[in-house]
Formats: sequence, structure tokens, C-alpha cells
Amino acid sequence: MEMKGEERIAAPRQVVWESLNDPEVLKQCIPGCESLDKTGENEMAAAVKLKIGPVSAKFKGEVVLENINAPESYTISGEGKGGIAGFAKGGADVNLAEEGDETVLTYEVKAQVGGKIAQLGSRLIDSTSKKLAGQFFEKFKEIVESGS
Repeated sequence: MEMKGEERIAAPRQVVWESLNDPEVLKQCIPGCESLDKTGENEMAAAVKLKIGPVSAKFKGEVVLENINAPESYTISGEGKGGIAGFAKGGADVNLAEEGDETVLTYEVKAQVGGKIAQLGSRLIDSTSKKLAGQFFEKFKEIVESGS
């Protein structure tokens, strides 16, 4: 599955960059996130509970930040296991560009799922992924623009 998107955020690029690297901000934005804890310089452990169609699963996994070019871009990648529900792994290339008083955040996501989740069909997985990405960026924009 691949997905691209863009979000215009009314905040300076440095503020957006710092928020993208803040586990507390990310935890608030990731739908179903139960915990997100920094485990190393550019690594975090995550627990996320999701419902995709008829399948509910709790994923535990790791998130790694790579190809860091502060405050312009990075690659965020992760892998989570959801027991009998299966697994999900993927990453996103995130770029930040200044445009006046705003920051334009663009992303390109690549992901794979396996197990019971993969049997749900690509249409349901794609639509759910788009919905979850939309929720993430809507919440991220709200937090960054409010300054909290």
C-alpha cells in the first residue's frame, strides 16, 4: 500500500519539526495509541489498539527515525505485531518546506500488512489507512497550531 499527502500548518518549520520528534505530541496524534516511549536516540516503543473492519488488534512494536536532515526531512519507519491479527510494517518519508508563515508538510507512506488483517482485502485496508492518516494529521495540525 502506498499513500501520499500534504498538510499546510500555520507554524514555523522549526516548531513543526520539534513536534514531529516529540513522543508526547505523536502519542496524542496516533489513533489508538496507548503508549509511545523513547527507547534510544531515534527510537521509540509503541502500543497501538486498532479496529480494521471486523478485526480488532493491539499492536506492539518499534518506531525508528532515520535519514534525519533537521529541520527539513526524515524517514519514520516501524513494525508492529498484533498476535493472531497479523503484523503491519512500513515507513513514511516526511518533508517540511517553509512557505511564508506556514510550513508545508508532505509525506509518502509505504506499508505492508500480513496475517488476518491482510485477508480483509486491499480496499478496506487502503480506506482505513487513509482515514487513520487523516485523523493523525488533523490532530497534529491542531496541536501544533494551538501551541500546546
